Amino acid sequence: MSEQYGVLTYPEIGGQSEALAAAWKQLEQQQDWVDQYFKSDKYDEVIFIGSGTSYYLALTAASTFRKWTGKSASAHPSSEIYLFREQAVAAKKEVLLVGISRSGESSEVILALDSVKDLAGWTTCGITCDEESTMAKNVPCLVSPLGKEKSTVMTKSFSSMTFMLQAAMAKAAGSEAHLSELKEVIELSKDIVAKGDAAAKAMIDGHPELNKFIYLGMGAYNGLAQEACLKLKEMSCVWTESFGTMEFRHGPKSVVEPGTMVCLFLSENARAYEVKVAQEMKEYGAYVVIVTAEEGEDTSFADLVFATGGRNLSDEARAALNMPLVQYIGYYTALREGRNPDSPRNLTQVVKI
Repeated sequence: MSEQYGVLTYPEIGGQSEALAAAWKQLEQQQDWVDQYFKSDKYDEVIFIGSGTSYYLALTAASTFRKWTGKSASAHPSSEIYLFREQAVAAKKEVLLVGISRSGESSEVILALDSVKDLAGWTTCGITCDEESTMAKNVPCLVSPLGKEKSTVMTKSFSSMTFMLQAAMAKAAGSEAHLSELKEVIELSKDIVAKGDAAAKAMIDGHPELNKFIYLGMGAYNGLAQEACLKLKEMSCVWTESFGTMEFRHGPKSVVEPGTMVCLFLSENARAYEVKVAQEMKEYGAYVVIVTAEEGEDTSFADLVFATGGRNLSDEARAALNMPLVQYIGYYTALREGRNPDSPRNLTQVVKI
């Protein structure tokens, strides 16, 4: 029966390249949004919020925003703003609150945005994949037109909204260099999706002994590691965790043993340090996967090196290229476990409270 599974999820993972290109084209029509929000100097802090996958997207967005614009930014779960705003955000600031939601219907992000609409010093906007959603009607939103999904788990929506926000940041910063990087990402994505599919299937089919899955990442990749972990957890219900790469050595590495996959999102910024962590996990018996721009002698010890290309690109710009492999790992692990990726246990596409 597994051949009937994943009829929604599989093509949505496979549609990422087209979704990135559509997001790029759509942003050309929304330059006013960029000018009014990301380009403005009136805000002391830009806060990205979301729930679940959208929160992990917010983490990557905030990291990129700080690096590319030089302005202050942070990320919080939507519920922290709605329920613990005074603990999350210092008072007497001019704040731009950016809601992130695939459906634009998540109760928490709508409540968070609504909770500050009448407060002095707060401005709200967002990004979604549904231009007819409640959030899009309530606040001005960027729209990823091909990010819409029928499946429960977020895949191309995550990649396309991440990419679209980054493109908006590059435009706001007036950075032709970053815009050029993102154009290259669109080209690289055309092949990386199929490559990720084949690599993930071969790994899961060829290594049935893998029963623990750990994802590591730093900087803009910390959000990616958490999202990769969530994708696997949602679709397959197997044991999986995520950590900051260097932090993993401070206690959590005790769980590593044969049968453990450790997947590192390798940055160029901290490559030498992060590779040492992966080498250490290999010595403990882990099956090591490295997602990197380019393989080299320093990664030759790994069991699987997935090279995305774009060695000359910034770590942040390559974010979307890192996702197909780990999304497919979730997909094929679900099939291995006899679970339907389209219907994760206990989950719905939109979370309401």
